Order: sequence, then C-alpha cells, then structure tokens
Amino acid sequence: MPASAPPPAEPATPAPPPAPTTKNPPASTAPTEDGEVEAGVTPPRTSAVGAVNWGTATLVGVFAGLLYGGSKEANASVSKDAEVMLKMGSTTDKREQYRLMRDAMEKRFIRVAKGSLVGGVRLGMFTATFFGIQNLLIENRGVHDVFNIAGAGSATAAAFGLILPGSPMWRARNVLVGSALGAGICFPLGWIQLKLAEKANLEMANSKSTDLAGQQGGVGAAIERFEGSLKK
Repeated sequence: MPASAPPPAEPATPAPPPAPTTKNPPASTAPTEDGEVEAGVTPPRTSAVGAVNWGTATLVGVFAGLLYGGSKEANASVSKDAEVMLKMGSTTDKREQYRLMRDAMEKRFIRVAKGSLVGGVRLGMFTATFFGIQNLLIENRGVHDVFNIAGAGSATAAAFGLILPGSPMWRARNVLVGSALGAGICFPLGWIQLKLAEKANLEMANSKSTDLAGQQGGVGAAIERFEGSLKK
C-alpha cells in the first residue's frame, strides 16, 4: 500500500496584540461644586484673607512716593520763588528779568523732579520690602495673621535703620528703635486690616448667597406659572 501523506499543518494563529497600557492619572485632585473630588485636576491655590499682592502694593507705593516727594519740593520752592520775585523787582532790565524767571523755573523743575524720583524710590523700596517679607512669612507659616504684619514691619524698619548713615553704634540704635516701632505700629494696624478683610469677605459671601437664592426662587416661580398656564 502506498504510504499515506502527512496531514497539512494548521496555520499558526497570530498572537493577540498587547493591550494598551494606560498610565495612572496624577494623584492631584480638586473638589467640585458638589464637594466631590475630581481626579487629574490640580486644586486651585487660594490667597490668604487680607493678603496683598506684592506687585500691586509696590506700584502703589512708588506712585505715592512720587506724589509726596514732588509736592514736598514744590512747597519748599515757595520761599525761593519769593526771593526771585524780589530780585526781579529790583531790576528794570527786561532781559535780566526774563533770565531770572527762566533760571528759577528750570531750578524749580529740577528740584521737583528730583524730589519725586527720590520719594518714589524710597517709598517703593519700603513697600516692596514690607510686603515681600510678609508674603515670605505667610508661605513659611502657612497662615496669615497679625503676627506676619508685625514681623514684616519690624524687619523692614530694622533694615532701613541699618542702612542709614552713621557710626556702627548709631546704626545699632536705629535697628533696635526701628524694630520696636515697626512692630508696635504694625500690630494694631494689621489687626484692623484683617478684621476689615474678614468682614468684607463675609458680606460678599452673604450677598452671593442671597442673589443665588433669589435667582432660584425666580426660576421656580416662572416654572409654576408655566405649569398653571398649561393646566388651564
């Protein structure tokens, strides 16, 4: 008998493709409006109650220093302008009078501009240092209270007392006096600021809740009126 042929080999079934691996979502979560936590969302960072933005405060301090320094020099120039007017009255030469007036106006403009720049730089540096130290204390302590404001005022006054000209003993005295005065002045002012900020936030929350309740009541009344009209 002839030998039987071997059975044909079965085709190999292809291996199933590997299942796509998904990376785990980030562990950061954020609460939703209903209080549930949504995965994969970074929680927003809320600022402390009563905290002031550093850039805005510095800008306000610079502008306030410009106005203060310019007005101070303008008031100080009144006596010098009176002297110029006396000199103008003592001479009859029109050219000399014009020259005296021009020189007085130029000097006055230079004094006012210099006073404005100096005042803006000084008050801007003071404001930037104060609020920078305050924000640093808030970050390190994790809470914003009156001690942050008192500590920032004490450190700022001590730093500016240290850079004043004078002997080492005089500077050390300025540091001690400035530290005590800064803490003593900023403590009650900080307490008042925080109380006003808390009161303002509470009033804003109450007004928002009242507006929301009024909106919900208005929608409910409109739905009831619509249902009544359909029943008729």
